[in-house]
Amino acid sequence: MSTNQQSIAVRANGLSKCHLIYERPENRLKQMVIPRLQRLLRLPIYQYYREFWALQDISVDIYRGETLGIIGRNGAGKSTLLQLLCGTLCPTTGSISTKGRIAALLELGSGFNSEFTGRENVYLNGTVLGLSRGEIDNRFSAIEQFADIGDFIDQPVKTYSSGMLVRLAFAVIANVDADILVIDEALAVGDAIFTQKCMRFLRSFKESNTLIFVSHDTHSVMSLCDRALWLDKGRMRMLGVAKEVAEAYMEYSLQEIYGESVALASLIPRSQTSPAPADLIDTKGSQPLSFAQPQGQAAEVGEITLFDNLDSSNGWQTGSARITSVQLRAEGRATQAALRGGDSVTLSVEVELLTSLSSPIVGFLVRDRLGQTLFAENTFDQTSEFESAIAGETLTAAFEFLLPILPSGSYSVTVAIAEGTPSSNVQHHWIHDAILFNVVTTKPWLGLMGIPFRSISLTRSTNSVGGHDAQKLTR
Repeated sequence: MSTNQQSIAVRANGLSKCHLIYERPENRLKQMVIPRLQRLLRLPIYQYYREFWALQDISVDIYRGETLGIIGRNGAGKSTLLQLLCGTLCPTTGSISTKGRIAALLELGSGFNSEFTGRENVYLNGTVLGLSRGEIDNRFSAIEQFADIGDFIDQPVKTYSSGMLVRLAFAVIANVDADILVIDEALAVGDAIFTQKCMRFLRSFKESNTLIFVSHDTHSVMSLCDRALWLDKGRMRMLGVAKEVAEAYMEYSLQEIYGESVALASLIPRSQTSPAPADLIDTKGSQPLSFAQPQGQAAEVGEITLFDNLDSSNGWQTGSARITSVQLRAEGRATQAALRGGDSVTLSVEVELLTSLSSPIVGFLVRDRLGQTLFAENTFDQTSEFESAIAGETLTAAFEFLLPILPSGSYSVTVAIAEGTPSSNVQHHWIHDAILFNVVTTKPWLGLMGIPFRSISLTRSTNSVGGHDAQKLTR
């Protein structure tokens, strides 16, 4: 991506926002009058408010064609930042510059008049976003079709459910030809079908326009965004590649959940120059275990090159357990070797217990280069075989499964040892990208992954004089 001045769509420089908090309503009137009298009489000035800095010193350049995710806990300043970028709030200090038309979906129902019908609100919002009445007339059919709320389009929006409200709001911003699109958590209230429709639109929109996306779902941020900004208590905590920022935020969140009783004893440092999964071939410290150029039918299911990345991976541990080995092998092979989609494989994870654990769970998940989880499993169902494990013991988890058929690209295996249940646990050792692997295939697979089929057949039959002819083609 070009980083010259012409490509910058949004620039925030030293952005800060302060809110004045009054303990009692009458203090507002006192603040308007008394300090003026004190200045006239040259007396010490007393303030009847306290300051709350929702944002402090935020500087970021967002480039044209880039998707920026914004993450952070509730109250971190995410919504305030979006309102400043959209111009609905004025900064206390700092400056904002934008290039192009901005459309935003912020708080649910913001910009709508509850007494107006859906149709009237479409024209109201379209006008606010810079469209003429004629332009709105031309796009109204597309907006109505996208929202898909039927006859409710002519009912007051105060009768709408939250899902119907977000449908109409998103339909408007999707049809105003915006250059910059700002999306807050509003999509979380939509149903599954509408959310998928929105995500298809966003993926198409971000190919040539600028998208600013706020979500608590770190997997969506990794999947959708190029970069991510992590806000914490109104300040910039981290800005960088979406996957790295999201993983750092997840680690921090776990520390907050565990509290002082289970403080993390060791955070594996995250290299500022560590390559993204798309660059696995050049990963330093990750040794390729094998490679074979795919030929014939093998090329369709994909050849997989494995990289042992355990010594160079990022993660954290509490000091109660340590993962010492992670291996992925095909059935009947003594060593890790090139794999293919459909192979019967075993993923083995060895764990050294440094303290005794009750209900230990070993698990893994496989992610693509965007951080999307493709599949995962853990040993919780087997935990009942022994309620506790003693310090000094070694646990070995073995997961046997048929390897899915994966599109060409880069993938990783994350592993962990936890204590408790899948819904309530403490992660004692978590390793991102313990195994890296590349897939090379000649077949243009659709979807995130394919299923290895036992056979595929197509039967052709014709009616002829004196009989019935049939031909079955099988692969």
